[in-house]
Amino acid sequence: MDTSYPREERPRPKQGPPPAAPQAPRDHLLWAIFNTLYMNFCCLGFVALAFAVKARDRKVSGDVEAARHFSSKARCYNALATAGSVVLPLLLGALIVTGVIHLSKLAQDSVGFFTYQLSGSDDEDQ
Repeated sequence: MDTSYPREERPRPKQGPPPAAPQAPRDHLLWAIFNTLYMNFCCLGFVALAFAVKARDRKVSGDVEAARHFSSKARCYNALATAGSVVLPLLLGALIVTGVIHLSKLAQDSVGFFTYQLSGSDDEDQ
């Protein structure tokens, strides 16, 4: 045991954050299941589910780069499926509303054309 003074202080090694391990990508599996069950346009939810399962398999096996690739595809197909599930019904609703408005105006104009006016001046009587 060293009891002599002054003691030599050894510089401590710098402690920073631990080296970052490559982060495993998200597989978007829950989002893909939701899109698959919602029965969206062109079965894009099912395609997204297939890529999400592939991404999860690759993540479990340790192939981070392939998992990132499949995760990116799953996210893309999920976004397309969600957009299709939201945009198509809105577009259909807008078309129905504009069609109803157009038909109601057309019906109002045709009622005026086909009605016979009983009151008013008759030029034939004079």
